[in-house]
Amino acid sequence: MIASESETPVKLIDWDANYAGRTRRMSSSAIRELLKLTAQPDVISFAGGLPAPEMFPLREFQEACDYVLRNEGHKALQYGATEGYTPLKEYLVDRMRKYGVPADVDNILLTNGSQQALDLIGKVFVDGETLVCTERPTYLGALQAWNAYEANYCTVPLDDQGILVDELEAVIQRSSRIRFVYVLPNFHNPAGVSMSESRRHKLVEIVLKYDLFVVEDDPYGELRFEGQDIVPIVTLAKERTIYLSTFSKTLAPGIRLGWIVAPQKVISRLVQAKQGADLHTSTFVQMVANDICQRGFLRQHVKRIRATYLDRRNAMLDAMAEFFPEEVKWTYPQGGLFLWVTTPPKIDTVDLFKVAVAEKVAYVPGSSFYPDDDGEGRRHMRLNFSYSNPDLIVEGIRRLGVALKKAMMDK
Repeated sequence: MIASESETPVKLIDWDANYAGRTRRMSSSAIRELLKLTAQPDVISFAGGLPAPEMFPLREFQEACDYVLRNEGHKALQYGATEGYTPLKEYLVDRMRKYGVPADVDNILLTNGSQQALDLIGKVFVDGETLVCTERPTYLGALQAWNAYEANYCTVPLDDQGILVDELEAVIQRSSRIRFVYVLPNFHNPAGVSMSESRRHKLVEIVLKYDLFVVEDDPYGELRFEGQDIVPIVTLAKERTIYLSTFSKTLAPGIRLGWIVAPQKVISRLVQAKQGADLHTSTFVQMVANDICQRGFLRQHVKRIRATYLDRRNAMLDAMAEFFPEEVKWTYPQGGLFLWVTTPPKIDTVDLFKVAVAEKVAYVPGSSFYPDDDGEGRRHMRLNFSYSNPDLIVEGIRRLGVALKKAMMDK
């Protein structure tokens, strides 16, 4: 219908003036924006935190989808309980106990990826009065989730054994507003390091002493391809730990399926928060994942993933030793998807990114992972080794080495 000339013109609304004040701290993921810049097929990207797509179990998913739809289709396509699909929760209870995670059906909540778990924690525990203590650097997705709830941060540095617990206690003593400590103890994103067992015990002593709790984010724990498993923090302090994990790194990220383990009282509150967000995680996805898991497929599949990622990590480490300037240093991850590079002080990895893209290679500048960045992050970059095959990794590292040497010559 065409408007007549006599109709009053519609006045455009100023949407910016109507957003809630807390949205001022919301921003797009720097990594997602970088992926747009590096989408050209000739760019070798180490920027995304992407699992190897050729490892996705396509045939198993197809068989599980067919089975679920054929045998329980009406149930799979119906609304479900917010807490999650009980048979899948029972499977997780059994699997996590093998890693020492104390769980039962009543203290697990299934979520749309562990990213939603972080958001629900923000809804329930974070506000403008909250001070969240994180490692420095820390996971960008957690900052994005909690910035929307007006979080404030204090940070504690890492070394190759994880968070510096002695400095953590000093930080806590300087502030009375810290509510919880957020850590990624296994194959840290972005640093690639793992927290030693002694530091895990010391962390628990500290949170008990100062009446805090821990958010233990563990998306990569099953991807250890070197060394021995280390006791989970939740095992050491069940009543003071909220534990997060996901199927994104073992089955596929596209199914968006994760979970929370926490005291039942906390789960009840998180369930209320989830009901307001999405009612429940997809019943169909949960039932398909459960069917795959119950067939006993996942254990052998994870072994294959570990072997693949070990080859790719080794290819990256060897190539860095060959092509990087000797002043550049990096971490040595025993699992997971990432390693962390430290450049000489004269190199700014934000500026270097432009040089790298010109050489057809990409990474994530370290500044994205610092909630209180004072410039420290600009000496670092995160590299992902899980996505590309070894030949591409070697060529990409060669290109990045060229970019690093150019930048050092220009200084």
